[in-house]
Amino acid sequence: MHYRRTENGIVALGLLFSLMFLIVIAKYFTLASDRRYSAAALQKGTIKVEVESGEGFIFDRNMKPLVNTENKYTAVAVPSMLNRDETAEFAVDKDYFFTKYDEGLPFSFECIPTTKEQNGLTVFRVPVRYSENQSALHVIGYTSQGKGVSGIEYAYDRILRSEYAENSVTYSTDGFGNVLIGEEFSVNRSGNIESGVVTTLDSEIQKICEDSGGNIDRGAILAAEIKTGDILAMASFPDYSVYDLEAALNDARSPMINRNLYSYSVGSIFKLVTACEAINQKMEGYRGECTGCTDVSGRNFNCHKLDGHGVQDMKRAMVNSCNTYFINLSRNMSLADFRETAYNLGFGREIHLCSGITSSGGILPDAEELEVPAELANFSFGQGKLTASPLQILQLTCAIGNEGKMPVPRLIKGLSEDGKNVVNEKKPQYAYVMKEKTADLLRQMMTAAIEENDESKAKPLYTSAGAKTSTAQTGKFNEKGAEEYNAWITGFFPADNPEYAVTVLVENGGYGNDSAAPIFKEIADKITKLREKD
Repeated sequence: MHYRRTENGIVALGLLFSLMFLIVIAKYFTLASDRRYSAAALQKGTIKVEVESGEGFIFDRNMKPLVNTENKYTAVAVPSMLNRDETAEFAVDKDYFFTKYDEGLPFSFECIPTTKEQNGLTVFRVPVRYSENQSALHVIGYTSQGKGVSGIEYAYDRILRSEYAENSVTYSTDGFGNVLIGEEFSVNRSGNIESGVVTTLDSEIQKICEDSGGNIDRGAILAAEIKTGDILAMASFPDYSVYDLEAALNDARSPMINRNLYSYSVGSIFKLVTACEAINQKMEGYRGECTGCTDVSGRNFNCHKLDGHGVQDMKRAMVNSCNTYFINLSRNMSLADFRETAYNLGFGREIHLCSGITSSGGILPDAEELEVPAELANFSFGQGKLTASPLQILQLTCAIGNEGKMPVPRLIKGLSEDGKNVVNEKKPQYAYVMKEKTADLLRQMMTAAIEENDESKAKPLYTSAGAKTSTAQTGKFNEKGAEEYNAWITGFFPADNPEYAVTVLVENGGYGNDSAAPIFKEIADKITKLREKD
């Protein structure tokens, strides 16, 4: 028995030494771990939170901003330095705030304007690029992921988003990414950006055109300064929202296209070109009788007045928009000269405004096609294969209103470094496309079409005007089998000394005098009253 007790003692002693050894080893690893933790904690790093920053302006011709007209406020928060519930009262979206706060890392959130900066909370004022009801959106375009996608945003992307200081806060952190409380932090602010692109648009006239065309389902409105060709307004319908591009992409009306740049059947507005060439060929005294139709190589071409207009001179034919008069007139003209005049007046040629904003050249039938009598007949009053954009029609109107000098349409005035002055501005450019006498006769005809036409719905109340309407066949038919017509009007005002040109297109709008003319009248009156206030 004594021997067994001794043996048991030795075993117990061995177990005790083993236990003590394990304890020593455990303490050693704990100390080693603590050293590694301490070393990591001593390794400093940084964490930077970036906030949306400002971008260059897009101005109208009077240096009024077309973008960045509103502000929002964004705060950068350090959760470990702030009271969760108290700070949440500043958040526009509290659910988002709580989610980010609980992650424990510095984050940014949109806050209310009255948010005060404090320890752990830095506030930035950030321009909102587009307003909810953004004006001139088809001209301005939009951005995606910090880059311009369309319009001026695309054309001047590098200038509008080049080398601007960012909005950010940079914090010092330990080796585990925890913000070191009490350490210095740096704040970068983009500051007040004043530079940008200056357009020829007039924000007030742009708004007038957008409001006046508010009931247009699909169409376009343009306004320009006749003597310079500066585009004062460019509105396309329907509009869309940059905040809901998916809805715009799924809209069958294609709201994202700028209809001012697309080509359409022109109709009776082209009678101005036919008259221009007739005057060039000294045929302004031509008279003809309209019986309601005319035979062209065995094919009858009807006038819109089926019982005819009777004997017409050129002025009355323009007032009455008599198809048969202009068909018969074209038969007596030089075909080659006729087509060349149309080309010189801008038909069949693109109009480049800036990168990504170019008007379609449309279709100008070639001489061989016009040798077919029926094609020439259609051409004489703007039908057949001929197509043109609203911008081309506006350019023609400016030429007539500007004594035969056709200005090159201009959308970009220049650049600005300080938001006050324009640099790199180019002077207006012109092409002499008709004699002053020819332009004067065409102005008289257009004025008579409004002022001497009791049926005209385009006659303004507060000014005088000259204009020409169109009801252009499209070759498309609705569900009831009736053909659809594009309604047009293009004109100028005041009549005696034209300052403004306006072109209106209403797709599938029916008669030009019913759909487009009242819009022209409203715009002319509003612009006239606006200028009286200046």
